Amino acid sequence: MTFHHYVRPVGIPNTMHGLVGVALGLLLVFRTNSSYDRFWEDRKLWGGIVNETRNLARASSVFLRERDPALYRTLVQWSAVFPYAAASGLRGDKDLGPITAQLPPEEVRQVGTAQHAALAVSQRMSEALAEGRRRGHYTEYTQMALDQNVQQLIDYLGGCERIHKTPMPFAYMVHLRRALVIYCGSLPFALVETFGWGAAVATFLLSYVFFGIEEIGVEIEDPFGTDENDLPLDRICGVIQNNLLALLPSETAKPD
Repeated sequence: MTFHHYVRPVGIPNTMHGLVGVALGLLLVFRTNSSYDRFWEDRKLWGGIVNETRNLARASSVFLRERDPALYRTLVQWSAVFPYAAASGLRGDKDLGPITAQLPPEEVRQVGTAQHAALAVSQRMSEALAEGRRRGHYTEYTQMALDQNVQQLIDYLGGCERIHKTPMPFAYMVHLRRALVIYCGSLPFALVETFGWGAAVATFLLSYVFFGIEEIGVEIEDPFGTDENDLPLDRICGVIQNNLLALLPSETAKPD
């Protein structure tokens, strides 16, 4: 602005910026909508994990809670571990949750060192269901029906992994960011004739809005971390654990 007012005019027509601004706005809307679609699908998948763990514990309680409480406790405890293992796998760590303190240390160690911890946990759940059939608590058909809940858990986790491992196209991201830098960098030249010294403030506000919208898309496109804008996976896992352990007999309802 100083150069424009005291040396020579450098203003340019704002028609081009008006046209480009419309296209850039559409790109930003598409970027944000795509990221939110990923965020909301992730939330629905985790809602499915909540429901299927509850369904497994509820349905199996009819056959195991009174007849074989030890086996039922094992099944419920491994079911409570599953969401922690799923969240840890998506975050790249090995936290299996507090309930593992009640499970056999050797089995917990094997799960913790497995190539895919959540899959290893689901195997323990299926083994517990198979043991219930071997002990005569239900038929093979009932075992298959109960194991469908475990299969659904793996399907939901697979959906989360698909989103986590499929980022937004790199070319699209680079083009959008370059376009934003060029647009906002040249914006003062298009506004200086109209706003004068106020062009700096106008440029700052418009840049804040545009880059803020782009950053929103970045924040929510992969919502499995621990930031405020990510899904509250720790809270969801805690809710699942509390719900499942509440189905156990009173003396085993809470972890040590």
